[in-house]
Amino acid sequence: MASLNVGNLGNLGDYLREQRRTAQLSLRQLAEAAGVSNPYLSQIERGLRKPSAEVLQQVAKALRISAETLYVRAGILDEKEREELETRAVILADPSINERQKQVLLQIYDSFRKENAAESGPVPVPGTVPASAPAPAPDADEPPSS
Repeated sequence: MASLNVGNLGNLGDYLREQRRTAQLSLRQLAEAAGVSNPYLSQIERGLRKPSAEVLQQVAKALRISAETLYVRAGILDEKEREELETRAVILADPSINERQKQVLLQIYDSFRKENAAESGPVPVPGTVPASAPAPAPDADEPPSS
């Protein structure tokens, strides 16, 4: 049967297969651990089915990998969102700091992200003049336009 690789699904399937093999699990073992059927998991690996976020989370848990990584591969989440979520997850999972410290760290993290986003502003398109840029001064050799 030919693969119908839709968008990133082939990439997702290849990645899942690679992770499953690295974990030394058979398709059947992973399907059982993730709570999905063997044929359904096989179809995901071959790019024939688009799994839900819930199924991806179950598979990620069974493989002991980041669910966010699978969400990015499936096109559910973009890379920047994944990085932000992983940063938050690491802070929240750290057993060496208490809940108050975790919340303070997250607030500081958010404030830095907002500050940096405000400083960077929109990315200019080459060949255009940003709206906030002053109009160019007329050449001294040119007569003023009426």
